[in-house]
Amino acid sequence: MKNEQLEMMLPAKPEYVAIARLTVSGVANRMGYTYDDIEDIKIAVSEACANAVQHAYEGEKDGSMALTCNVYPDDRLEIIVKDNGVTFDKDSVKRQSEPITDAHDLDSLHEGGLGILMIEALMDQVTIEKANGVTVHMTKYMNRDEVGQSASKVSTTPSQ
Repeated sequence: MKNEQLEMMLPAKPEYVAIARLTVSGVANRMGYTYDDIEDIKIAVSEACANAVQHAYEGEKDGSMALTCNVYPDDRLEIIVKDNGVTFDKDSVKRQSEPITDAHDLDSLHEGGLGILMIEALMDQVTIEKANGVTVHMTKYMNRDEVGQSASKVSTTPSQ
């Protein structure tokens, strides 16, 4: 099936993160995602947008972020959040977010860095590009057909 695409440009300001959340929530709802999947998508998009707001345009007033939703009916939703600000070192973020052990000094732990890991945990596929800003590609697949396929294989007659 042919995909549909929705594109928005938003100011990279905290008050616009909610608009991105509402947009992807509406798209995912229209596609038939479950409540839990929609909540996961909203959290992932919030984290991606919050990273753009907080880190991409340090010291600048007029940054923006692009939100793109590629809708593949009955298959998947691809969401792209892009900014044109400064990039980050993903490996450094992951090192900061490793599990805390007895070897860690509490003063050396950094705040933040969990957003990328959360996005990766909530979405089915995530890629991050660091060229001319940061682009976060997130994909959530539809699983609604699994219930219908399994239901047709269940026998309602007692086995002997």
